[in-house]
Amino acid sequence: MYRIRGGALEVFLAHPGGPFFARKDAGHWTIPKGEIEPGEEMLAAAVREFKEETGIDAHGPFLEIGSIRQRGGKTVHAWAFAGNWEASTPITSSLMMLEWPPASGLMEQVPEIDRAQFFALDEARRRIKDTQYPLLERLAAALKLETGCLGAR
Repeated sequence: MYRIRGGALEVFLAHPGGPFFARKDAGHWTIPKGEIEPGEEMLAAAVREFKEETGIDAHGPFLEIGSIRQRGGKTVHAWAFAGNWEASTPITSSLMMLEWPPASGLMEQVPEIDRAQFFALDEARRRIKDTQYPLLERLAAALKLETGCLGAR
């Protein structure tokens, strides 16, 4: 999700939940994403996962911004849409089971996302996982943004 504020692009990023990420910030934020169910179209999966991870309805028109491969080998296919969300409205993330501490045999239920925020493009570049950085560049290029401002369309 993105928005234009004062002529500048802002992108919506999510911070992963759970104790492992509790004190991690720069380089750990991500676009909301998830797994494709068998037989599910990729865009339908993206819309469903966005809702499950944030509680926010994703709505088109959707702008395809391609795919990237993360360090762990997972391929992420991404679409963008214009939207708005106010930080005063809490996100409602789906929960996942996590073994914590690792190798302890103790299972804990944690939110997939513990917080979310819109960031100006430069700040988003600092916060997002480096493998997802090209998605921000592609979005800005697709919107024809130059130095954070709307360019000629």
